[in-house]
Amino acid sequence: EFRRVLFRSLSQNNQKMSTEKKEMVPVTRDYTINLHKACHKVAFKRKAPRAMDVIRKFAQKAMGTEKVVIDTTVNHYVWNKGIRNIPRRIRVRLARKVDGEGEDEKTFYTLVQVVDVPHFHGLQTKVVEE
Repeated sequence: EFRRVLFRSLSQNNQKMSTEKKEMVPVTRDYTINLHKACHKVAFKRKAPRAMDVIRKFAQKAMGTEKVVIDTTVNHYVWNKGIRNIPRRIRVRLARKVDGEGEDEKTFYTLVQVVDVPHFHGLQTKVVEE
């Protein structure tokens, strides 16, 4: 009996959670992307372009925006050692910003920038206050 009641309450909570969509607000966060893992078994001449695609897809998924603007510093960081030798990891700052206000809703885009860090050990996702 207790399991049935517990299961019923959990399923009702899940239904409530799935129907409500959170309102998007401008926010800035720092993430670490493991490019080594994402570009494993990719041909040499496709490594840097694939890394840029991985960064774009990551930003779309993390921030929930379709439009992603990648800063030139990210491009320089990834392509610094050539097309074959991409950096193992990259620390990026993803900023969700207002693109414009249309009919009844705002549209957002994500700006991707490089964050210089001395090492990647112990870094976690961090919300940046601007």
